[in-house]
Amino acid sequence: MSAYDVIVVGGGNAAFCTALSAREQGASVVMLERAPEDERGGNSRFTAGAMRVVYDGVDDLVELVPDLTDDELTNTDFGSYTADKYFDDMGRVTDYRTDPDLVELLVRRSHPTLKWMREKGVRFMPMWNRQAFKVDGKFRFWGGLTVEAWGGGPGLVESLTEIAKKEGIEIRYGARAKTLIADDDGVHGVRVRQDGKTADIHAKSVVLAAGGFEANSEMRTRYLGPGWELAKVRGTRFNTGDGIKMALEAGAMPCGNWSGCHAVAWDRNAPEFGDLAVGDNFQKHSYPFGLIVNAHGKRFVDEGADLRNYTYAKYGREILNQPGQFAWQVFDAKVDHLLRDEYRIRQITKASADTLEGLAEKLEGVDAATFLETVKTYNAAVQTDTPFDPTVKDGRAAVGIDPPKSNWANTLDTPPFQAFAVTCGITFTFGGVRIDTEARVVDTDGVAIPGLYAAGEMVGGLFYFNYPGGTGLTSGSVFGRIAGDGAAKRALGANQ
Repeated sequence: MSAYDVIVVGGGNAAFCTALSAREQGASVVMLERAPEDERGGNSRFTAGAMRVVYDGVDDLVELVPDLTDDELTNTDFGSYTADKYFDDMGRVTDYRTDPDLVELLVRRSHPTLKWMREKGVRFMPMWNRQAFKVDGKFRFWGGLTVEAWGGGPGLVESLTEIAKKEGIEIRYGARAKTLIADDDGVHGVRVRQDGKTADIHAKSVVLAAGGFEANSEMRTRYLGPGWELAKVRGTRFNTGDGIKMALEAGAMPCGNWSGCHAVAWDRNAPEFGDLAVGDNFQKHSYPFGLIVNAHGKRFVDEGADLRNYTYAKYGREILNQPGQFAWQVFDAKVDHLLRDEYRIRQITKASADTLEGLAEKLEGVDAATFLETVKTYNAAVQTDTPFDPTVKDGRAAVGIDPPKSNWANTLDTPPFQAFAVTCGITFTFGGVRIDTEARVVDTDGVAIPGLYAAGEMVGGLFYFNYPGGTGLTSGSVFGRIAGDGAAKRALGANQ
């Protein structure tokens, strides 16, 4: 039996921010990472490291990325991403169901929290390759997503791990938290299984930052619905809902969109769970510049409904609902230079041809004749007199067809033609537990459970139906910092 001031259950970005925040207050901290050390880092390690953050102009960005060169500043239009815009995006994509108190914290504390991480030693950089296009000789950022962790998700986890070790935070790998130690007075620790043995670890505060249930096919089917057991898992195989189950057993109130999740277009032949060697490169996110067709050879979504950042997390569900749970993304040579790097990796399911007829024959599982008719009808509907601009919703539409294509509609007519087979890749689940503005877990009577906090994917109430790209890591950092601070102060007697 051992004792600490604060136990953090989890090993991703939210868990590290929690641990660092608690340690900052002088608390003794242990992190329980279920994965072995070589698979550490939770879903954070599988991300590109993008973090959606408020910045009113380039000066705010320089506070996060102080090593920007004069040339980079001169040749880049970073624009701005104001708090009002962040609030609008969170409201719009969630059909205004997002919890107003939590979103207030997320938005207002996004920049101060990333600045805090920078001061701890985490490095950030602009997302040149993923979120900027060159227009009139300048790189122009778009979609409110500008900053990523240096080295992406793997770099973020590596950096946070080294910082935590220097701060004296203990990290236990292969340590699976089983249940909370709790009574009428609150939570007092965690029962953990490690190296084949079960033991109790006591603490005055426990923070759950153990991810959602996306890697649990039974829970996916139960809560998301039939067919979700067939989805690929983008990230870690260890996010099986353990933290959520523990919290619910301790009386936590379920909260949020339990039938909803973040799910994207993912290579059709990707493995069942994430592959750390490939990371997030199985994703296929350039679809706004092409067409997506199903097994019947028909389009089924508006590829240009909005900027990619605001549609990608809901289109995975649409692909899962198609016959055979797959689709093909189709492009011609005019947009090849716009395709993201993930379209050029070796581990890819691809077809190419110099004619549309030749391509149709190579689209495995697709009705070739209907596909060609779909392309013909689409080409005739494109409003070619409207200028094409990949950095804004350009209004270049294909109209009079169902579904329409609202932006970035180019005729598909310039060889060579390329197509990429995709299925549904689930990232994380939206349902979780209710927390208050101090990140304390709230019970089914609406009362905070003494000694229990939560952060990261486990927090319910932020995301419904959809998701603005880059918000997950930011949320984990913001609420992790809040949770760690509160947990430490409680443990050290400041908030008794």
